[in-house]
Amino acid sequence: MIKDFNFYAPTRVVFGKSSEEKIAELIVAHRAKKILIHYGGGSAERSGLLNVVRNQLRQAGLDFVELGGVVPNPLLSKVQEGIELCRKEQVDFILAVGGGSVIDSAKAIGYGVKYDGDVWDFWAGKAAPTDCMPIGVVLTIPAAGSEMSSSCVITKDEGLIKRGINSDLCRCKFVVMNPERTYTLPSYQTAAGATDIMMHTMERYFSKYEDMTLTDAIAEALLRTVKDAALVVMEHPEDYRNRAQIMWAGSLAHNDLTECGTEKDFATHRLEHELSALFGVTHGAGLAAIWPSWARYVKDKHLSRFVQFAVNVMGVENDFAHPDEIAEKGIRAIEDFYRKIGMPTNIHELLAREITADEIEEMVNKCSRGGTITLGAMEVIDTQAMRTIYEMAK
Repeated sequence: MIKDFNFYAPTRVVFGKSSEEKIAELIVAHRAKKILIHYGGGSAERSGLLNVVRNQLRQAGLDFVELGGVVPNPLLSKVQEGIELCRKEQVDFILAVGGGSVIDSAKAIGYGVKYDGDVWDFWAGKAAPTDCMPIGVVLTIPAAGSEMSSSCVITKDEGLIKRGINSDLCRCKFVVMNPERTYTLPSYQTAAGATDIMMHTMERYFSKYEDMTLTDAIAEALLRTVKDAALVVMEHPEDYRNRAQIMWAGSLAHNDLTECGTEKDFATHRLEHELSALFGVTHGAGLAAIWPSWARYVKDKHLSRFVQFAVNVMGVENDFAHPDEIAEKGIRAIEDFYRKIGMPTNIHELLAREITADEIEEMVNKCSRGGTITLGAMEVIDTQAMRTIYEMAK
């Protein structure tokens, strides 16, 4: 069975060593007059990238203001600060310089400037976006894929509630990608990014729609490529070829290409959101800690798909006699990969301590929104299943 689909990927990609030279040209094409340069911590400044961006805008005669300080798991308070700044300065274009957290913060600001109410209404389900400011990206961290996705994930400071929404309105106008800008990423961040990239495709690959052979082949090639490239750049961080593979894969993994004819599940992402919201952990590392337990929870009902993953992605030899063993070997193989790149395979390894029963209940309650929603598409995950998976992963 193949699911009908509508593929939409409007973001222009400028990729390569000289890609930063196009920033101003790309913005001018959108007739922008005043830009908000939005970024995270000090790395963009220390690397000299922000100066490159500033000089590009000045040479083009473009006015700009800046707002830094975006943190991982971007906060609503920073979004609100950006909305106020954009309105005060009459900003008409947002340029996100950074990774997924910066891009998602920029998207949320873009929504908020065009909305009269509280921007959190969108994540609370009280309203749906109807407009968004134009956004461009200078990508520095390949991981979230937000530069080509319709997704935007924000954490509300009060209560540490992390939620995502999807709308084509926030899709970025362009993204500038220079793999050289990823050379100085810490190895942990590189590994977490690769994990996140792979998970964006795995959350689509593990689908009840199993007949889209071409999409499967694209997904499997992407997963193998990122896995192999990650192992190389952990040892050789300035390997341009493999950095480039990872950077391009990050965009392809989350622009819905690997969802064509299938149906995304994203239960692991939703379960992980509660981990990163409550404990402030890196998103990719949280995904590595949760996925093996989710996989073991659902695999017996979907053995053929897990066998296909084990053989075509993880290189497990298929004996065609014991599918349950092959499926388990595939899960163990990705756990081995996580360990090789320094990622955890359970919550204890992630937090370096035992998670408490009360913490699990808090995550279950938030994830299920008080028992009112379920997760997943390949296999529906109800409140008790959420609790079981967290327990298996602890």
